[in-house]
Amino acid sequence: MASWFFVGTDTVSGIPGGYTIGIQNHMHYKHTQNGKLIKWVMSAFIALIFIIAGMNVWNSSAMAYSFLGVLPVVLLIWLFGSLTVEIDGEELRHYFGPGFWRKTYLLNDIETAKQVRNSWLFGWGIRLTPHGWLYNVSGLDAVEIQLRSGKKFRIGTDQSSELTSGLQGVIKTN
Repeated sequence: MASWFFVGTDTVSGIPGGYTIGIQNHMHYKHTQNGKLIKWVMSAFIALIFIIAGMNVWNSSAMAYSFLGVLPVVLLIWLFGSLTVEIDGEELRHYFGPGFWRKTYLLNDIETAKQVRNSWLFGWGIRLTPHGWLYNVSGLDAVEIQLRSGKKFRIGTDQSSELTSGLQGVIKTN
């Protein structure tokens, strides 16, 4: 579930010395998408490793090697099991899992944001596509962002309409 917080424009007067303080609009958005299918597939792979190792129960080295085979998969689940997108103040940020592969963009640098649907061939994770870099953990829906520099990238999300609307609401038209 996404979280939106708005602080509206307001002024505070009556401060000693006759000063007035202006408070600007500020929006905060944060949504984390869990990659349920990718977690399930990797968990099935872990189970398969242990089943194969269990068939070789007489060979204790098979079990030791199975643990070595499982560790990278567990690490991948932890690193790429979710994708968080945040809009806070003047920045758009997205990152995988605990903060891995963090990317930050100034909202002033964003020219357009639009909803798109990716081809299933693009897959999940971090991919270079004909439309620029794709950051995705699940599904085919995404938001394509074009920077003023001409660079494009896509952020996969299960809330593409909400993210697109939020970005379009804060993109500077300078």
